Amino acid sequence: MPKLHAYIQFATQGTSVPSAQLLRHWAKAALRVDTEVTIRIVDEPEARELNSTYRGKDYATNVLTFALTEEPHLMGDIIICAPVVEKEAKAQHKDLFAHYALLTVHGILHLHGYDHETEAQAELMEAIETAIITKLGYPSPYLIT
Repeated sequence: MPKLHAYIQFATQGTSVPSAQLLRHWAKAALRVDTEVTIRIVDEPEARELNSTYRGKDYATNVLTFALTEEPHLMGDIIICAPVVEKEAKAQHKDLFAHYALLTVHGILHLHGYDHETEAQAELMEAIETAIITKLGYPSPYLIT
């Protein structure tokens, strides 16, 4: 079983955020190899600044992943924007923590090299995410209801 070293940071005014224990649980469910990660829950200004600086997109996105190294184990940062997650969960009629779980898994998969730039990559990543999320006891995140 791969080892997880997770550092959790809360930099948000939001009160409906998952615990550090839950974030670690979700991250561990997606591990393929030993991983060291910082998961930072932020508000929109920080998410927008990071998205603008590193991706050239001037808006707050739900999750950003920064892979730092693959040796001697995976290392990286995952930034999750609490207000965006809350808006998306509400708009998509999803359980808030199920959506946080998906975005945590999504970020871990990015650290492992998965991407969704092409349709084939997106389908593979969504299939893996679905398997992990349903194993965690949440409904499939890509079901259209």
